[in-house]
Amino acid sequence: MVKRKRLTPAQTDYLDTKAPVLETKSMSLPGARAPIAQVAGDASATAALQELAGEVKRAKDEGRMIQALPLDAINVSYLSRDRIAAEGDDLQELQASIRARGQQMPIEVVALEGGRHGLISGWRRLTALQRLHAETGEAGFATVLSILRQPETASDAYVAMVEENEIRLGLSYYERARVAAKAVEQGVYPTEKAALLALYSTASRAKRSKIRSFLALYHATDDLLRFASAIPERLGLSLVKALDSDPGNRTLLREELDRADVRSPEAEAKLLQEALKRMTPEQSRNPGSEADWNPELRAASRPIPSGSEKVVTGITMAYSGRSLSLKGPRVTDDLRVKLAYWLKSQLGG
Repeated sequence: MVKRKRLTPAQTDYLDTKAPVLETKSMSLPGARAPIAQVAGDASATAALQELAGEVKRAKDEGRMIQALPLDAINVSYLSRDRIAAEGDDLQELQASIRARGQQMPIEVVALEGGRHGLISGWRRLTALQRLHAETGEAGFATVLSILRQPETASDAYVAMVEENEIRLGLSYYERARVAAKAVEQGVYPTEKAALLALYSTASRAKRSKIRSFLALYHATDDLLRFASAIPERLGLSLVKALDSDPGNRTLLREELDRADVRSPEAEAKLLQEALKRMTPEQSRNPGSEADWNPELRAASRPIPSGSEKVVTGITMAYSGRSLSLKGPRVTDDLRVKLAYWLKSQLGG
């Protein structure tokens, strides 16, 4: 007879959760990261974000980033504007372009306190956007694309404004003279001569002389003129000549403008023409040559020494043996370059 094997009782503590846990080696599961790798990765990401933030700030500060600013965050009166008119076909065309294609060129601003920005250049673009937003109420016209500038001085800001407008759309002589006068009034420059030399350093001497002449018209009539930027160059120079010839003409001109109620540039120009007739005798109404209004050229028109001859107004030529010389206020570096080119073309290298 076969003996049956006796079974031992089951171990009651086999599944006891209080049993000691066996020591095991750590195992890497797919996708899991070691703690030190996690720390290193976080530090790397933080450094990258800080570097990116620093680059963004540098791009803003250096004027390499275009940003959208609310229209009401722009202080238009930060500078005395060289543009004194915002009407006419040019502005209408700009509005139509922005309406159809959006703003294509950013304006230039400087950061002010309290999140405000001062306008340096782009007054016409800002004006067009303001009008479009007032007309439509659309959010797309509520901001203006801007580039941040950091001019070191107020003079730098004025120069930037003038240069931008000279490049994009030439200013009238009256507008050029007005911004120079305003800059002096605000203490940016000590004298109007210094303002002209700084703001229009790249202009020819003759052009600066014309701007200086229009300063007399600005001082005599700025508070009474409504369409000063539309005054024709020849008419303006004739008025300046008349004001210079008789101090009483200033009073006459102001009285004519004060009584008038002009509604258009054409009407104002006609009024100025009529005033000019009463201010000057008939033989003096034509502005004539440049020497009539340019004091440097008036000095150059004096009698010249023997052995010399006046080639044109402002240039005297002297010849002695094998020497030929030119002198006068119109002898400039630009003339030297043109003369050298002409000689090479005529005589060869």
